[in-house]
Amino acid sequence: MYQTQRRVVIIGAGVAGLTQAIALKSKLKFHNFTIFEKGSEVGGVWRANTYPGCSSDIDIHWYSLSTDLYPYWNKSHGLQPEIQAYWIELSKKYNLYPHIKFNTRMLSAEWDDAKQQYTVVTEDIFSGKKTTSVAHVVISALGILEVPNLPYEIPGVRKFQGASFHSAQWPGSMDLRNKRVAVIGNASSGAQFVPSISADPSVEVVNFIRTPTWFVTRPHVPYSDAAKWIFANIPLVMRLHRAWIMFWFVAPLHLPMGDKALQKQRDAMTKYILDNAPDKYHFHMIPDHPPGCKRTVADNGFLESLYRSNVTLNFDGIAEIVENGIITKTGEMLPFDVIVYATGFIGERYPMHVRGWNGATVQGYYDAHGGPTAYIGTAIPDTPNFYLINGPNTGTRISALFITEVQVAYILQLIEPVLTGSASSFTIKATPTDTYNAKLQEQLSRSVHVHCQSWARTNGTEKVFYPFPWPATVWWWLLRRPNWDHYIAVGADELVWARRIKTVKKFLKCSAVLTLLWSYISLRSRYDTTWWQAITVTCGYLSKFALRS
Repeated sequence: MYQTQRRVVIIGAGVAGLTQAIALKSKLKFHNFTIFEKGSEVGGVWRANTYPGCSSDIDIHWYSLSTDLYPYWNKSHGLQPEIQAYWIELSKKYNLYPHIKFNTRMLSAEWDDAKQQYTVVTEDIFSGKKTTSVAHVVISALGILEVPNLPYEIPGVRKFQGASFHSAQWPGSMDLRNKRVAVIGNASSGAQFVPSISADPSVEVVNFIRTPTWFVTRPHVPYSDAAKWIFANIPLVMRLHRAWIMFWFVAPLHLPMGDKALQKQRDAMTKYILDNAPDKYHFHMIPDHPPGCKRTVADNGFLESLYRSNVTLNFDGIAEIVENGIITKTGEMLPFDVIVYATGFIGERYPMHVRGWNGATVQGYYDAHGGPTAYIGTAIPDTPNFYLINGPNTGTRISALFITEVQVAYILQLIEPVLTGSASSFTIKATPTDTYNAKLQEQLSRSVHVHCQSWARTNGTEKVFYPFPWPATVWWWLLRRPNWDHYIAVGADELVWARRIKTVKKFLKCSAVLTLLWSYISLRSRYDTTWWQAITVTCGYLSKFALRS
């Protein structure tokens, strides 16, 4: 039975926040929660990223909730409008809209140790009105890719007089017909929208590339009406299809990757680029860093689009942005009407103020440890009842939604005792956090991730704070259930005693089984009895013992 005064606050109505909310309702039957969302609709990245060609990199049947599979996806990889619609429908299905405060920015959360609760301050984006409330649990569902990164290090970024914007802030009214468009960056988003906007021959696109990237083929295969019908009507087929996708992605990550295997992978990816890109770009298109050091880009038409007469790659480097265009480092002045920044996100700073014990803050903890750091990407020392979804070092090459669902299930186990009143708070200890991160960073130090400059490293070249270095099965194993000894529990005396009694019962059961086995072996060896006689006699002895006790 849940205490009615206990309240949960979720920051963000994106994929992670909605997954957490659905789990609260469906798994715990808990309804006293609020989601604060700065946007005007649910969906998070799928609400914000509306650039042409925006789609999932992972097969869509795995990039959907395991509890809510959808048989009618149009292609193997979902497009932004489809994915956004999917999460809107789930929000309606689970009646989440009454729990969401839209156009509301979370400003701060400060822990009151005497009251065992957070004081939460939010702000209405339009009116600026601030509101204060309380929460006993705060769950940050912002993820790492929250704040767009604009390259202010390039001189003159603010001088440009034409339209300029980050790809994650694409204006809905933008008409690019008959315009010269500069695209700065060629990672995942740039590789998706360049083929889309250049399909119109009147749009002249120049893509400025500082560091080339590795590509893998990821064609968007249409699902036929027959396939959709089978997914919808024949039991288990869709789930088996999803399981096959999971196996296809996860299994190779368990194979040992020696130098020969890594070189073979690099040769294959090099061949893919050279086979599909125009000859004039071959010298510039092969990265110096090993595959996997930066995010590998799914190619669904980018390399093919380079053959279009209205698409040009520029590797000269940008010296300055001026009022009407870009001056390259070779001194060439290129005029443009629009500049699109496909320059990623700022991942190394937590975007709001969260204070726990003794003035400790999330960002302060990050700074003290050389960059974003957490216990299995989920909890931070000195910050009670505060949990991160998709926090530091949770990035993998598989479905982000799988990572989220595992993390949400773990968080549910931690907050259920708080919501039922069996405990007031749980706080991860510093020692297990340090031990975990020492192992994690040691593993990363021997990986490809330290061989290049990347947004996933503090200041580009220091601590690696985004990738999870082990297979997804290790992620599941680490988060299958909490190690309660790693947490400081407040107000949890009944819970502690219940755990001790459960441990004793497990010990007694194990002892009984071992006693039965020992008695069985002894009787057979001493009296040469049949197996049935030995078991009968042994069970009789155990039942008498049980009755006497």
